[in-house]
Amino acid sequence: MPVDAGNPALGILIFMLGGLAGAIFYLPFKKVRNWAWESYWLIYAVVGLAVVPWLLAFATSPNLLAVLSSAPRGEIVYCMVCGAVWGFGGLTWGLMIRYLGVGLGLAMGAGLASAAGTLIPPMLKGRDAIASMFTTPAGIVSVAAALLSVAGIVFVGLAGRSKENELDDKAKKQAVAEFNLKKGIGVAIFSGLMSSGMSFGLQGGPQIQKLALMVSPATSTVWAGMPVLVVVLLGGLVVNGGWCILLNLKNKTAGDYLKKGAPLFPNLGFAALAGAIWCSQFICFKTGEPQMGATSYIGWAVLMASMILFSQLLGLMLGEWKGTSKKTIRLLLTGLAVLLVSAGVAGYGGYLGMR
Repeated sequence: MPVDAGNPALGILIFMLGGLAGAIFYLPFKKVRNWAWESYWLIYAVVGLAVVPWLLAFATSPNLLAVLSSAPRGEIVYCMVCGAVWGFGGLTWGLMIRYLGVGLGLAMGAGLASAAGTLIPPMLKGRDAIASMFTTPAGIVSVAAALLSVAGIVFVGLAGRSKENELDDKAKKQAVAEFNLKKGIGVAIFSGLMSSGMSFGLQGGPQIQKLALMVSPATSTVWAGMPVLVVVLLGGLVVNGGWCILLNLKNKTAGDYLKKGAPLFPNLGFAALAGAIWCSQFICFKTGEPQMGATSYIGWAVLMASMILFSQLLGLMLGEWKGTSKKTIRLLLTGLAVLLVSAGVAGYGGYLGMR
């Protein structure tokens, strides 16, 4: 099937690959030695929010600068602000994982981001868009897929709550060294809701994307979202990079990059790798959108659901669920199964949209 005609199955696969990237991007940080958080996070931010997306955009969008110079100023500002809002959520994403672990932390944060980022952006497009979500077969099925993903997230959350009740403090600390449910939930709510700003921004540049297809030499349909992506991530870079520099100055950790006993090039490499992997999830989101047609908004739910799915599998591998009861594991597996089903339903909604 030609790419421009759309292929929902391929779109779902691309979104799920993005979810995998979102679930594993944090792992390279574990290899960084003798650097403060703000030092390696700054490298991650520069690479993931600027270097990788801009290099890719220049490589795939021959009209990138012409598009951005002629795009509506209001739309560019909106996308940047949404990226900045995400930036505040992204700053606390690592803190959420620190308190709750990879499995439970990503489930709660990504779950809130999924619900807000999937259903609200299309509603901002007006009454016709809202009507199509709840009156057309494709829209109804796609909304059902989003709700299924939320249901899967609820089951995973119940599994996390059950785990909290079953394990003693010593066991919790062995799996997650700084486990703290109360702090973790508070951070997860803030981080999840603010992180949904990425979805608002990536879906908030229709004129920019249209110009990418029209201004000669035109960008292909597959890569038409790259100009939008670089603008959104620029807003995120301002927040993340600015905060890290402030902490470097405040905590006197700017010398980390020349610190004796800190492996400079391995640390740079691992932090940069984390940024490149992180950025891949939103590259997948924008390249998967054209395959879904009118139901492209469901991509955010699939991306977040996939991130949760893979994060739970990762959590199982890391021993975060060790020592829990069969009941807790059943809740977890039920949640994962529902998340998989939601991806399939989303793909079916995409096919209905094509028809």
